[in-house]
Amino acid sequence: MTDQAQTGLPDKRQVAASFSRAADSYDSVAALQRSVGAQLLARLPADLAPRRWLDLGCGTGHFSRALGARFAAAEGVALDIAEGMLRHARPLGGARQFIAGDAECLPLRDASCDLLYSSLALQWCGDFQAVLGEARRVLRPGGVLAFSSLCVGTLQELRDSWQAVDGFVHVNRFRRFADYQRLCGASGLGLLSLEARAEVLHFPDLRSLTHELKALGAHNLNPGRPGGLTGRARILALREAYEGFRQPQGLPATYQVVYGVLRKES
Repeated sequence: MTDQAQTGLPDKRQVAASFSRAADSYDSVAALQRSVGAQLLARLPADLAPRRWLDLGCGTGHFSRALGARFAAAEGVALDIAEGMLRHARPLGGARQFIAGDAECLPLRDASCDLLYSSLALQWCGDFQAVLGEARRVLRPGGVLAFSSLCVGTLQELRDSWQAVDGFVHVNRFRRFADYQRLCGASGLGLLSLEARAEVLHFPDLRSLTHELKALGAHNLNPGRPGGLTGRARILALREAYEGFRQPQGLPATYQVVYGVLRKES
C-alpha cells in the first residue's frame, strides 16, 4: 500500500493542476519556499561538483537558476509535474532542459545524475519509497539526493481551528517525520543528515494566510475536503478559533520542514 492510500494524501493530478494555476502568483508569496530552498542549498556537501544535476519539482525555476549559477559547468535539468510551472520557468533559464515528469517514475536513464535537489515538492508524492528508489536508480556512485519536505504538524494552528468548527478535512495532510526516518534508512542510500525544523510565519489576519496558500497552489487538496463554498458563519467561527493562537507578531502558521541529504555510495 502506498503512503497516499494510507494517509489520504492529495491526488497528484489535482496537485499538478493547482500548481499550474498558481504559476503566475507563486513567486509573489513564496518567502518560506525561498528560505527553505536556500537552507537546503547550504546543506549540500562542500566537495560536491556535479556534472549533471536535476531540480526535482522545480516550480517557477528559482532554484534551477541558483543551481545553474552555482554549478556553471554542469548540465542542468529542471523537472515538474505541473506544466504551468514549466511554461513559467522555461523562458527564465537556469537549466538546459525543462521536462514534465513524476518523481515516482523519473524519465531519466540509470546513473545519469550527480545531484538530485528537491525543495518542498516531495510532500505531494504518495509513494516516498518509490521516490527514493528512483533517486538511487538515476544517481551515479557518489551522487547526492538533497530534499526538503513537510511533515505532520504543518499548519497545525489552522487544522486545530477548523477542528473546532466542523469535522471536515480542511488542511493538507503530511507524513510523519518517523516515516521519513524509516524510509530513508531503508533506501539503500547513505544518510548524511535528516532533521525536522519548525519555521513559523506570521500573518495580520486569517484572510492573508488563506490568500497566500491559494496563491502558492497549496490550499486544501485532500480527499474528504468539503465541496462548495464555505459558509459565512463557519468562516467567522474559524476566524474566532484562530484568534486564540495570536501572538504579538500576528497569527502564526507553523511549517514542520524536513531536510534530508543522502548519498549513493556505490
